Amino acid sequence: MQPVQTFLRRIVCATLALAPLAAAATHAAPAVEPQFPTSEDLRHFRAMSAPQLSPDGRQALFTVSDATADGGKSHLWLVSATSGAEAARQLTFSPPSDKRGEHSAQWSPEGSAIFFLAKRGEHTQLFRLDLRGGEAAPYDLKILPPVDESKEKGAIPPPGSESKPAEKPADAKKEEKPAAPEPLPIDVTGYAISADSKWLALWARDPETPGEKKQKDAKADALWVNHEKHATRLYLAALKPDGSLDGALKPVAIAPDVKRAIWSPLAARLLVFTEAPNEASDLGPAGAAWLVDAAAPAKPARLAAIPATVRAGAFTPDGSRIIFAAQTPEDAPPGYDELFVLAASGAGTPVRLAPGFTGQLSADIHFTADGALIAPAAIGTRVTAVRIALDGKTPPAPIDLGAAVVTGLNTNRNRTGWLWLAESGGQPVKLCYAQRLGEPCTALPTPALAPANFRYVAPQLVRWQSDRFTIEGLLYLPPDSSTAEVPLIVDVHGGPMGAWEDRNDAFAAFMVGHGWAVLRPNPRGSSNYGVPFAAANKNDLGGGDYRDVMAGVDAVLAQYPIDPARLALMGYSYGGEIAAFAEGKTDRFKAIISAAPVIDQFSEYGTESDSWYDRWYFGKPWEHMQDAWRQSALAGVAQAKTPFLLIQGQSDTTDPLGQSQEMYRALRQQGVPVELVTYPREDHGPLAMGIFGRPSPEPWHGYDARQRIVEFLEKNLGTPAAKP
Repeated sequence: MQPVQTFLRRIVCATLALAPLAAAATHAAPAVEPQFPTSEDLRHFRAMSAPQLSPDGRQALFTVSDATADGGKSHLWLVSATSGAEAARQLTFSPPSDKRGEHSAQWSPEGSAIFFLAKRGEHTQLFRLDLRGGEAAPYDLKILPPVDESKEKGAIPPPGSESKPAEKPADAKKEEKPAAPEPLPIDVTGYAISADSKWLALWARDPETPGEKKQKDAKADALWVNHEKHATRLYLAALKPDGSLDGALKPVAIAPDVKRAIWSPLAARLLVFTEAPNEASDLGPAGAAWLVDAAAPAKPARLAAIPATVRAGAFTPDGSRIIFAAQTPEDAPPGYDELFVLAASGAGTPVRLAPGFTGQLSADIHFTADGALIAPAAIGTRVTAVRIALDGKTPPAPIDLGAAVVTGLNTNRNRTGWLWLAESGGQPVKLCYAQRLGEPCTALPTPALAPANFRYVAPQLVRWQSDRFTIEGLLYLPPDSSTAEVPLIVDVHGGPMGAWEDRNDAFAAFMVGHGWAVLRPNPRGSSNYGVPFAAANKNDLGGGDYRDVMAGVDAVLAQYPIDPARLALMGYSYGGEIAAFAEGKTDRFKAIISAAPVIDQFSEYGTESDSWYDRWYFGKPWEHMQDAWRQSALAGVAQAKTPFLLIQGQSDTTDPLGQSQEMYRALRQQGVPVELVTYPREDHGPLAMGIFGRPSPEPWHGYDARQRIVEFLEKNLGTPAAKP
């Protein structure tokens, strides 16, 4: 598909001096005027993530994901944290067979090596890169398969049926014994190195046995839903001083599926988080936390005081307590977490560390040298770090780190420095270092993440009243908005419990580059504003939150040069759902774009990957028929009039393909102009990343979707209304 709009790249020449021709060589080279990114440009944006400070505090390890045009693979980079003169260097490179690249990197505790995961053959392996020299070497990790479904009773084809056994000689005295199972290589999901470098913990999915592969090749591959016996299990191994394995992997007798494990900083003890398998979470929270002593892997202890909503956690520096994230005890959407503290023994009752906090805390926690807890916190449209006392009585204190959005905050075990990624609207992300938390950012040299000379947009924070709530939004205005009224694109976030944050957004710059203003509202139900706000759209999807969005439209129309005759609405996931609600509620928009939406609460509830989240909002549909239908966009389709574009990943398990198909059929039969575009292989999150200009392994899907969005908007917004 050809681009529907291109940008003229104007060359601004240096002023020519009235001098002899011989002096021309001294003139400055022509400069390229900054421009907004095009759809093709967004295929060439890289991303930076996961900074980690070395144990000695002198080096910063970080991950860079290749641009979509280059395959979207991730690689490890290293830069000096204390010497600004040294350029960053790429540490790892992937063979063509590795489609993901190197990821999940960790420093060895003493700093002489870096561990990472990569798939450079048939399996995802754990690698160790010795920084003193040599190539990264994989660990040869094998286990005796805990499960072999090809040998179970009722297996198809039955064991031994694939070939007729050869006749035995008449003098044979006894039958041959079945061959003993052999250790098989595993695909490593995650790993952790103990603080003294003596132990390796890793978790991996049960391998496929040769017999199971034969079944699959023979197409004996029926799936008994929620009776899967393969699981993600935890294993331990001792390490030699040189980092090599000292013996075989030993299984830990712990209930699968293992999600994460963290070593105590002072003892050979693991804190392990699991979730019951076979979609147990669809029936209710199914998490658990365990303590495992490396010397007794057969005797794990479950921490009964930690609730089933637990997601992650860590030990305090002295190993005496556990900090963990779990669902707030208040009535809130699943996933609205708080931080709790509990004795490492598991005794007692967890203490809430920030009750009533007006924001959303993360479990990616660290500690200062004086023992203070530091946690990332999303507050409104900003993301920062807060200092939290462990008594649960002192409100969290925000720390100014010099940017609207701070992510990846990291320190080493000795707290000899801090790293973080900093960005704000109009200010691209940079890797920051400070010796002490709260000191100004020293920007470290990192590779360019985008083609040079792009123009970005700093949004304006706008507020308006809707019912009893004060609503916030980010408004991006194009340069010509001071001289003429401009069209407005209202872009609604997903969730519902999501939030727009003041990041440097390339997609927003792409939209503004077409001459459109963009409003990104955070209606009731958004995160980052406290529990009451997040819970305010319970059993009211498409109700109060829709009114909040429309009140925001009225607010910016009253205050900014927006053309009221040229309004459009778009959204992804729950944003797409709000867009679909609007289709049956208003004709104020000239175009509506709905990507990966929920259209019918009944059919979506029965086909999505997990229904617990939706159940909190309106209950089981068959028990609340009127509520579920009222909160289905399909209920308003008889009133639909506005041209409608549906964008959908074919492999979406969060909001399945059938949702968009239902809306397409309904609107088509109603005579409403409607288009449906689907993308093979794309799941919910990956398609969104590709559309919004983040690295993606799909080279053209995001590009295609952006071009269709632009074409659809240009077709339906038309030209500004004539002035009297």
